[in-house]
Amino acid sequence: MLLKNFYSVVNTSKENGKYFTQIKINKDHEIYKGHFPGRPVTPGVILMNLFKEEAERLSNCKLQFIEGNRIKFVAVVDPNVDAYLNLESEIAEQEDEIKLKGVAKTSAGISLKINSLYKRV
Repeated sequence: MLLKNFYSVVNTSKENGKYFTQIKINKDHEIYKGHFPGRPVTPGVILMNLFKEEAERLSNCKLQFIEGNRIKFVAVVDPNVDAYLNLESEIAEQEDEIKLKGVAKTSAGISLKINSLYKRV
């Protein structure tokens, strides 16, 4: 985990080849004191890393981020407004790579869309 105690997995399910994971964000995490004081916003790089960690958890192996394309930040994730984040992930495993197509959603709707490629390490 990139940031210790940043989130916890509430539940995960799989339907039609797609994984659905709900996580609970720790709104009191140290990162929000600097990003940004008085108006906490989850950093985009952290949202992207959530999908890497999700791919690692689901594939049960360590991964290195290789490439991201069609990454679109749609809305801000404010932990005081949305303590829960829903991740939808489609994972295609190849010999030494994993491709992920993901969407992160809050109660207000989509916050991030991502297509990424990871290498097994």
